[in-house]
Amino acid sequence: MEEDVVVKSNRSILIGVLVALAAGLFIYALPTPEGLSPQGHRYLALLVTIIILWVSEALPIGVTGLLAGASLILFQIQPAAKAWEPFANPAVMFVLMIMMFGIILDEAGVAKRILHIIIKAAGTNVKKVSLVLAISSAYLSAFFHDATITIILLFSFLPVFAAMGITPSKSNNLSKFFVILIPLSASAGGFGTMLGGGRNPVMAAKLQAITGYEMGFLEFAMLNLPLVLIPALATWVICFLAFRPDIKHLPASITAEELPPMNIKQKGVVGFFALAFFLWALTDITKVHYSVVAAGALALIFGFRLVSFDIVFKKFPWESWLVFGAGVAMGIAMLDSGAGKWAAGKFLPLLEGQNWMVVFAGSGLLGSIMSSFMSNSAATALILPITIPMAQTMGIPETAIALSAPISTSFIMLVIGCPPTIIAYSTGYFSQMDFIKVAVPWSIVCIFLVTVSAAIYWPLIGFEGLPLLGIR
Repeated sequence: MEEDVVVKSNRSILIGVLVALAAGLFIYALPTPEGLSPQGHRYLALLVTIIILWVSEALPIGVTGLLAGASLILFQIQPAAKAWEPFANPAVMFVLMIMMFGIILDEAGVAKRILHIIIKAAGTNVKKVSLVLAISSAYLSAFFHDATITIILLFSFLPVFAAMGITPSKSNNLSKFFVILIPLSASAGGFGTMLGGGRNPVMAAKLQAITGYEMGFLEFAMLNLPLVLIPALATWVICFLAFRPDIKHLPASITAEELPPMNIKQKGVVGFFALAFFLWALTDITKVHYSVVAAGALALIFGFRLVSFDIVFKKFPWESWLVFGAGVAMGIAMLDSGAGKWAAGKFLPLLEGQNWMVVFAGSGLLGSIMSSFMSNSAATALILPITIPMAQTMGIPETAIALSAPISTSFIMLVIGCPPTIIAYSTGYFSQMDFIKVAVPWSIVCIFLVTVSAAIYWPLIGFEGLPLLGIR
């Protein structure tokens, strides 16, 4: 029996690798499209190969991540330095440190305490507590980094599965539902304010550079923050339908257990984490990068021996982190090779002459797809130089179309698309296919719902030049 399983596994690996290589070779064999450089053509062939390997998990995902970086060099898409540098860029290193925070919260026993607070506030009803988590994740991520919110809420909830005997190898609908719900909700809320992510100030900067109009913090929040509720609710509904939990209530034993008072180590971890949270909130003023604050907090936690560095190092999900680094490397290569600009230039002109809602949703769909392969900030910077001038020629308010970029890039379709989903994937409770089954329809539905909501809400609050639901 074991021999049959091994043979079947080897056969699946071989098929997955062959399909990935065949798809990449097919793209490479096609004539290079007009306007696309040979470098960009090679990039697209490699991209298809890497995506199939990641999604099929034919090879360990970390191995595929390393192959992605090596292939960028081998096929002369990027020089060696530019291919590997993204694996240690500030965003990737920040994710590494945030993942360490998650392990620290669990090891110190802080995660279990946060869980008690959540359960006491929301109860043990699965529908109620999951809805509270979805809305909380979305709105907290409008003000704080979505990766931070994901770490706090996700690692606080993992003890539930441990108490129920649900391990990553025995993951079921309940665990998949919660572990996917939290990061998607966090990602969905990031467009609420300027603080929610780098894509938001990038949008404001591009809008000012192209049109001269400066959008302030309050205006951005007034336009976007109320809309966050829509994707938060949609995320909850879609995840629930995709992974309908078999139980209606979490075990009562979760709240019945009396926890002892916090010990010194737990207080120290909470204190240093709170300090980091405070400093993260001030990054716009201090100009100190998130990763610097995270490194300082980790140095204090490990320096005071509150948690063993050796334990955190051994439990760290290195594979998932490598995948994120590879995703960033592939995203930068998409920009440098011209493949991203070529794709945007081919797709966006199809929207010319359409109703502003169609332009908003269409450019949003492109933003969602692009941000699945590169950082949402890079996707925003790539799309806006095309969509804003297009809106000007069509007589559509540029601000409305510009806002579609930071909104839509919140909705990613692949695990590698943003830090929260990589963090969740690192727990081992769901596969890439589990994620795609939810994320693709989720992205499309959220873009549609936010488009309709904006077409109602923005005209009602006096957004000049926008007719209600696009009807003049």
